[in-house]
Order: sequence, then C-alpha cells, then structure tokens
Amino acid sequence: MAAVRRWLLAGLLVLVPLAITMAVLDWIVGTLDQTLQILPHAWHPDRLLGFHIPGFGVLLALAIVLVIGAVASNFLGKKLVGWWDALLGRIPIVRSIYSSVKQVSDTLFSENGNAFRKALLIQWPREGVWTIGFQTGTPGGDVVNHLEGEYLSVYVPTTPNPTGGYFVMLKKSDCIELKMSVDEALTYVISMGVVSPGSPANHKPL
Repeated sequence: MAAVRRWLLAGLLVLVPLAITMAVLDWIVGTLDQTLQILPHAWHPDRLLGFHIPGFGVLLALAIVLVIGAVASNFLGKKLVGWWDALLGRIPIVRSIYSSVKQVSDTLFSENGNAFRKALLIQWPREGVWTIGFQTGTPGGDVVNHLEGEYLSVYVPTTPNPTGGYFVMLKKSDCIELKMSVDEALTYVISMGVVSPGSPANHKPL
C-alpha cells in the first residue's frame, strides 16, 4: 500500500507541472492566435493551408513587435513615438493611465533600467522575520526630503503569486544584496522556499 501511494505521488509530481505548463502555453498560443484576425480573411493560414495549425499568431505577434521596435528605433520612428505620447498626454483619464503604465514599462524593459536587477534579503513584515525583495530603484520627489540617510525602493512579492506584493522604502544598510539572479530569487519565492537556488546562500551587505 505504501508503494502504491509513493508511485501515485511520484506520478503527480511529474504530471501536474507538465499539465499546468501545457495549459498556460495553450492559453498563450490561443490568445496570440487572435492577432490573425487583423489579416484579410483570404490571407489566414487556415484558409491557405486548408487546415488549422496553432501558433501562427505567435509568429505574427512576434513579427509585429519586431517591426514596431525597428521603426521606433530610428530617427523618424522616435519622432512619431514622441508625437503619439504627446497626443495621449492631452487626453483626460487616458493621460494618467498611459503615463503611469509607460513609466513602469520604460523602467522594466529599458536597457539602462535598474528595476528588478538585484535580489535583496530584508526583514519583513517585522524585525526578525526575513524575506526576499527586489530593488526597484531609490526614493525620489518630495519623499527624499522626509527620509534621513540612504534608502532603497524595494518590491516585496507575495507567495506563490509574485504579481501581487508591497512597495516599501528601506534603509540601504538594512538590505542585504543576495548573490543570486533575479530568476533564481523569483523561483525561490514562487516555490515558497521549496526550490532553493543551486548555489550556496552567500550574501554581502550593501
């Protein structure tokens, strides 16, 4: 009986991650396949080939992103992007939403950005309790006029869903920079500490 239970658990450990991964990939591919709707009906791969092959939408979406990126990288493209930003910046409500989202995306995806570049060991939510956070920058604006000393802006993710979390400002001296990549730290958080990084837990004070 114990052997049957062990085999059952072993099978679940193999199949559950695989099933979840396949379900997520199926959702992503299905969603991106909707981009094919922008093509004329006569150009749809299903119509040209006579049968459906999932994934053409992924290729189309990737091609669109690459083309937009190439256009936006040249001089004329930068002018058009600046004009577009200025236009949306004059529309009430849209302005506040677009500007906030753009600032976040510029920080996350910019080659010069520093968001989520460091994994930190911090005491949260109280002294003596430790967790992993990610440095997102340093405090700015009027906030710095009310903080004495050097502070870091830190995002503390929740477990097992790291898309929810808390934004806190902590003294730099209270944060410990971990010698692990952001991916390793995220895996550690998402797995609730079950999947630890492969390297020893070396760290150094900031």
